[in-house]
Amino acid sequence: MKAFYSLILILMSLLLNVNSYAEEQAEQLFSQLKPSLYQIKLIDKASGEKSSIGSGFQISDDGIIATNYHVISSYALHPDKYRIEYLDGEGNTGELLLQSVDVINDLALVRRNIEQNSQVFKLSESTPKKGEKLFSLGNPHDLGMIVVPGTYNGLKKESFNDRIHFTGSINSGMSGGPVVNKYAEVVGVNVATSGNSIGFLVPHDKLVTLYNSFLESPPLSIKQQMTQQLMASQDKLINTILQSTWQAKQLGDAAIIPIIDVPFIRCWGDSNADKTDALILAAVANCSLDENTYISSRFFTGSMEIQFKTMRAKDISSNKFYHLYQQQIGRASAGNRVNKDDVTEFQCHNDIVMPDNGNINNKAIFCVRAYKNFPDLFDVLYLSASVDKDNQALVSHFTIAGVSQPNALAFTRQFMEAVLWK
Repeated sequence: MKAFYSLILILMSLLLNVNSYAEEQAEQLFSQLKPSLYQIKLIDKASGEKSSIGSGFQISDDGIIATNYHVISSYALHPDKYRIEYLDGEGNTGELLLQSVDVINDLALVRRNIEQNSQVFKLSESTPKKGEKLFSLGNPHDLGMIVVPGTYNGLKKESFNDRIHFTGSINSGMSGGPVVNKYAEVVGVNVATSGNSIGFLVPHDKLVTLYNSFLESPPLSIKQQMTQQLMASQDKLINTILQSTWQAKQLGDAAIIPIIDVPFIRCWGDSNADKTDALILAAVANCSLDENTYISSRFFTGSMEIQFKTMRAKDISSNKFYHLYQQQIGRASAGNRVNKDDVTEFQCHNDIVMPDNGNINNKAIFCVRAYKNFPDLFDVLYLSASVDKDNQALVSHFTIAGVSQPNALAFTRQFMEAVLWK
């Protein structure tokens, strides 16, 4: 028994030494990197007060600072209303100029005027190994700069746009701060948290690409950059989906629906098969792309939602079934958050359609609304309801946010052909 307790004491001592070493290492890194860390503040010009805060870090000796796009998004969209300022570790402040953005990867480059070269963060030339110790730096809740240790857990598997899964506490205000390895090299940028010490980082190679692009050619206007990036991203997404396997899957006892075989679209199902007193037996499949692109706090795009619902009447008349069926059809809506200043009203067209497979007749409605500030991008809503069976029906619905007209039509065509009766 004494030997057992001695072993426990030894293990506890080892753990204390490990934790002590980690804390010492974090303190050394923070002391070394603090001069190149900044709080990024967005100031409302009319009130003179800050409207948002984040973090940033200098990556060039001529004053280029990296941060998140969402930290400075209000300035990017309304430069006449806001200005960007920095606060360094010594209490010095100054104005920042927005240079370039990557709205898809939530990155931005800003510049401060400097009179002499200063210390900068080095961007890593390699990717961390799974389980490697990392250190996140930033300014949480306006409390001052801190360093948070955590662990690299690889890329998030279900993400279309690469995100690193980081085990560490990324709090509000740390957005845009660097995450470094033990050599003080940047391997990621703080971007989001899911709580419970689950954070997400933008991989450092995205920042390298943005910075190199900025150096190689004169940047377009911020709006032009965003438009190009949104167009390229939706094109990549839709082409990936159309070229992937669409698995035919039975829903309920009579419908065949498509399940798109890509890791970033996940599906969930439900039914009321256990309800013996239900008037209508229903089975539902919901699939979605669980991410989006942040444009502003009132405008998100890049998402996709797909839903199927099959219904079969139990001991009720066709008229009663049709009435209950109609109630289900009117519940479809767009899945992304927008503001009336950002999009037009939906314009819709409806018709009775039969896919080329000739297997199912649908009453279908197709709606689009245009993006006011990003030409040739639209939100699309499609809803179809079968009309060829008396006591059985299938409702199919999808929404895509921020898609071009050719891609919207190509997806709709493939979607319609993949839905049929067994």
